[in-house]
Amino acid sequence: MPPPRTRGTALRHRLAELRGPDVPAKALDARALAALAANPGCARRAILDGAGVNKAALASALGSPSAFGQSQFALTRGNAFEAKVKADGGAELLRLVHEKLDRSAEPPVEARVPDLTATGPRGRTARTELELREATAHPGAWTLLDHPMLALDVAGSPAFLEPDAVVVHPDGSWTVVEIKSFPLLDGSADPAKVGAAARQAAVYVLALEELAARLGVEPEEGTAPLGEEGDARADGTGVPVPRVRHRVLLVCPRDFSNLPAASAVDIRKQRAVTARQLARLTRIEDIADALPEGTCFSPELPAEALTAAVESVPATYAPECLSACELAFHCRTRSRREGAVTSLGRPVRAELGGLTTVEDVLAAARGEAGDPDDPAVAALRRAAALRAEALEAACR
Repeated sequence: MPPPRTRGTALRHRLAELRGPDVPAKALDARALAALAANPGCARRAILDGAGVNKAALASALGSPSAFGQSQFALTRGNAFEAKVKADGGAELLRLVHEKLDRSAEPPVEARVPDLTATGPRGRTARTELELREATAHPGAWTLLDHPMLALDVAGSPAFLEPDAVVVHPDGSWTVVEIKSFPLLDGSADPAKVGAAARQAAVYVLALEELAARLGVEPEEGTAPLGEEGDARADGTGVPVPRVRHRVLLVCPRDFSNLPAASAVDIRKQRAVTARQLARLTRIEDIADALPEGTCFSPELPAEALTAAVESVPATYAPECLSACELAFHCRTRSRREGAVTSLGRPVRAELGGLTTVEDVLAAARGEAGDPDDPAVAALRRAAALRAEALEAACR
């Protein structure tokens, strides 16, 4: 008799059915998890990512191929810049970490750069854990981990993540480093790009926090209190418990040169949002249970059946999706067809209150519908009156 199916096994079986027979799961990466945090209300993205559906192939099968992703030129430029930042054993990178995040520590004259080579993602994850444990157990020196491999539990399955770098400070604390190819102009960068980098770094911080929880033991009640952020903690036996810093280092080219510049970014807000969204993702069985029987997102299905399957899951489209989701063009077309005000952007949607379609907004502005006491309706009618007065004056 086969063993009884556990809840986790049943969920994985259900997600495999949603992907389609013999369709391998597409592994979640930090960009995908960060995009989930950027649009936490989208059930469609949550179930598709949770099931490991290849959204690029799905978008092509739906007739709305995605242009999402970096160009080959941008990838080449980014790789060249990252190599420059990490040259000479990461001397410049560690100098920036010391300058922006840890001036009280000894300058990084020498640093340990362990070899993280191993077979497969699980082997690299184990190797990373071993090196982090070693660096934390023997504080007092700087350690640079170049492209470590981290694992984060997502919906009961491990997602393997690869940050650009993780630095272990002399006090045993850990810092995530993100290296990007967009420039810092006069000390500041595009807020949208910085926000995306912060959300991505928050995913790495969560994965490091999971690892730190496995490496050490929290102090028992009555022991010495925890130190400030960045201090290594210890239990009564002196076993160190790493502290993952919530300020990450963002390294970008300075102005229009190829010289590195850095900025410390506080990602506590992004970390909290991402943690909530991942907790929601672990309950994707609720979304799956609400789907019609036999729903499948395999790109091999006929276009009509595939469209019906995708449309059975509600989406929350916003213009920001165009830079973060492969299904954005498909969802935008449907959003515009339905006249949803979300297609105009989240700020506009927030100002309109309970008015969810463009038709409702126009009817309220003309005085044909809506509660006059509703602030949004009153503002629309006032704006319509001012527009009418302006047009009348222009025609005189």
